Amino acid sequence: MDQVEAMRAFVAVAQDNSFTGAARRLGKSTKLVSNHVAALEARLSTQLFNRTTRNVALTDVGAAYLERCRPILEQFDELEDLVHDRQTGLSGQIRITAPTSFGSTRLVRALAPFQSEHPAIEVELYLTDTRVALVEQGFDLAVRIGILRDSTLRVRKLADMPLVVVASPGYLGMHGRPRHPRALMSHNCIVDQFLTDTASWRFKMGGAEDSIRVSGNFSANTPGALAESAINGIGIARCPYYVVEAALTDGRLEELFADHRMTDYGLYALYPPNRHLTARMRALIDHLAGFFGSGRISGL
Repeated sequence: MDQVEAMRAFVAVAQDNSFTGAARRLGKSTKLVSNHVAALEARLSTQLFNRTTRNVALTDVGAAYLERCRPILEQFDELEDLVHDRQTGLSGQIRITAPTSFGSTRLVRALAPFQSEHPAIEVELYLTDTRVALVEQGFDLAVRIGILRDSTLRVRKLADMPLVVVASPGYLGMHGRPRHPRALMSHNCIVDQFLTDTASWRFKMGGAEDSIRVSGNFSANTPGALAESAINGIGIARCPYYVVEAALTDGRLEELFADHRMTDYGLYALYPPNRHLTARMRALIDHLAGFFGSGRISGL
């Protein structure tokens, strides 16, 4: 039995809670993955999974084995990468998760020159507006926007993420233009579910930060939906600048409170704390920091 391949099969099954999903992830047959796990269980003289016709779940021993198995495989991969990279350059797979709107536009744009420079690196990008568990779901890197909650993940800030308050000329003509952020409490505000503080908008005023509670009859979980609803006159929206830049330029939206700018959010790269950064991961994070740190978040 190839011990390393058996361990890889075990980890893949644990991540997907499925032999079929693990086989798809590894590019192997379901039977081969099942044989690998069975051989590993035989070698260890223990059961790593409880199997039913509908579910595959780790046993207590399996969970303990998984916790120790992952770093061993990562060290093995790092050793192989070290030798391989010195001979042929950066290669291997990087699995990334990111928000849908940002990931499908700015992040894809940032990844293009990186992959042109390193064509042997395989990037798998999974876009979702739901936060995923990196380790449990097998991701190497998460790109996230906002104010980070307490986390055991390692973090590198890539850039500031400017936020602006916007409304359509039609909405302002019908409901009036608020002259101060506190006036938002009497307006219909579009609540952004994709950021951490959904109904508390923070502004820089007089050298201090003031938090304004807002409410409204419409909410959305993507910046693109917020911008589009504001363009259609539903209400006042808080959006990342890069999403509304074109609409501000052509007059479909107007920025409010230019003298009281919002507290910027951040763009971050997060990765598991117990995972040694491979050369390809370090290169990618450095590339993203350079790309977005040069002002390309707000630029089209």
